Order: sequence, then C-alpha cells, then structure tokens
Amino acid sequence: MIGSDHAEGHIGWLEHSIAGIAGSIERAVFTEELARQPGWLQRVDPRAKVAMFLIAVIAASASTSLGVLLALYLVILAVARASRLPFDFFVKRVWLGIPLFAGIVIVPSIFFAAGPRLFDLGLGPVHVGISAQGVWSAVIFVSRVGVSVSLAVLLVLTTRWADVLKSLHALKVPQVFVLVLSMTYRYIFLFLHTLNGMFEARKSRVVARLGGREDRRWITRSMGALMSRSFKMSNDVYAAMLARGFTGEIRTYSTFRMRASDWLALTATLLLAAATLPLGRWWV
Repeated sequence: MIGSDHAEGHIGWLEHSIAGIAGSIERAVFTEELARQPGWLQRVDPRAKVAMFLIAVIAASASTSLGVLLALYLVILAVARASRLPFDFFVKRVWLGIPLFAGIVIVPSIFFAAGPRLFDLGLGPVHVGISAQGVWSAVIFVSRVGVSVSLAVLLVLTTRWADVLKSLHALKVPQVFVLVLSMTYRYIFLFLHTLNGMFEARKSRVVARLGGREDRRWITRSMGALMSRSFKMSNDVYAAMLARGFTGEIRTYSTFRMRASDWLALTATLLLAAATLPLGRWWV
C-alpha cells in the first residue's frame, strides 16, 4: 500500500508537469486565435500598434499620478473590450503575477524611504518603521508595472507574432534582435512538445516510486539530452535556412498599409500620452 501511495504521488507529479507544458502550448494557440478575431485593435496596422504601445508605455512610465495611471488602465480595458478579448482572461493574465514580483522588488522602499512613519514594527530589539512615502511609491510602482504589462499583453493578444516581428523590423529595430526573438519564440514550443513527450514516456514506464535520487538523476539526464538536442537542432536549422536562401530578413504573407483609421488611432494615442504629462502634476 505504501508503494502504491508513493507511485500515485509520483505519477501525480508527472501529470502536473505534463499539464503545465500542455497548458503553455494551448495558451499560445489561444493567443493566435484571439489575434484573428474581428476586433477593433486587430484591424489596426501592426506598425501603428507597436508605435502606440511604445508611446503608451513611455507615458505610463513617466507618470507619477495614481489617477492618471488608473485612467490609462480604464482606457486599456475599454480597448480590450472593443477588441473582443475575454475580460477575465485578460485581467487575470496581468494581475495574478504582478503584485507578487513587483511587490518583492519594491518592499525595501517601504521601510527605508524618508518621510513620516505610518507605524513602527518591533522585531525584537530592532524597530522598523513603515514610511508613508514608501507605501505611496510602492503603489505607484505596482500601478506602472500593471499598466505596462497590460499594454504588452494587449499587443500580443491582438497581433500575430510574425506581424509583431515584421513591425519591429519596419521600425528599424536591429535585425539580429528580431531574428533571435523570432527563433526563440518559434522553437520554444517545439522543445516544449519534446519535453512533453519525454514526460509521457517516463510516465508510461513508472510502476513504483524509485526514490528522490533516481528522480534527480532522470531530471539531470533529461536536461542534458534536451540541451544536446537543442544545439544539434540549431545547427541543422541554420544550415537548412542558408540552403534555402535565407538572408536574415523577416518575411510574412501580410502586406502592411497604413490607412486613415490607423493614423487616427496613432494620433489619438500620442495626444493621450501628451496629456498625461501636465495632468500628473496636479492630479494625485
């Protein structure tokens, strides 16, 4: 019975890993499907969308007003609704991770920032005070990160990845950077699929738990095999690309053409970003 319980726990760990890998692939496929929806932002020229994203991120990063950041976020939610994105999926994808990681980065400023103290924490002989200015700075920082990540998610969900890369190339982003980004995105899913197959093969051979040492050995061997396979595949793929006349230029079947509506959306974003600068001086 004990061996059976161990086996069930071991198989549960494998199933959890397989489910995580499969979920990553499914989310990527779902993202591509959303980019093909007949929403408002999906119809905007990808080059205009990338430029709008950069302008909005700069505006959010330069803002020191919580009211301005909340107003920007409300605009983002309205654009997401107009683009027919699932509301709960969009919000959860942004805010489930931001408070944790952004909070870890900003926590020290709460205790060491200058200014009046809200209250003191007694940790034995040491007394640590929480600064009001530190708390306010932390709120502004998390809000900035939330707005910026929301903009990035909005761009990715409404634009096919190949069009994003082509837009970066059109905006004179270094060709090497675009190429590396393209290959990384393309082949990470291939290796996820390979890793999924390795987990499935492992699961099919598991009868009873062999122990933590054997598990660590298997993980080490799998990591080494996957790394060796990735090096070999990179050389093979590059040789195949050169044989087919690859010159480093990103090519897609899409033809970009800026329309009047695209210029209007870009201009509106620029005006909105410009308006945040004076508003941030008096709107808390």
